Amino acid sequence: MVTAAALATVLALGLVVAASVFQGALALGVPWGAMAYGGRVARPDGTLPVRYRVTSTLTLVFLGAAAWSVLESPEPVLWIFAAVFALNTIANFSGRHPVERWGMSALTLGLAACCTTLALA
Repeated sequence: MVTAAALATVLALGLVVAASVFQGALALGVPWGAMAYGGRVARPDGTLPVRYRVTSTLTLVFLGAAAWSVLESPEPVLWIFAAVFALNTIANFSGRHPVERWGMSALTLGLAACCTTLALA
């Protein structure tokens, strides 16, 4: 029988990988800037300015910490990640691009739910 915690762990790791691929692509200069940071900072060619590419790189570090937290399950840290992902969901809903508004909002809401499930387990 699969437990809720095991399912939440697998789902969270999958969502972290998806978010990491997206942020990594932004950091490397893939022209997806309209789908991130509210769609307000993309250059005409679709890439992000250097400071936002650095921010995407730092986001990769944050996502790595989230993955570690999901695997190691320290309860207080999971609550922090749940709160951060919940707040990020609110920010994503204000994005201009449908991918950010609906796709990334769903992703961060899923991560918040997974972290909450694991914190309660």
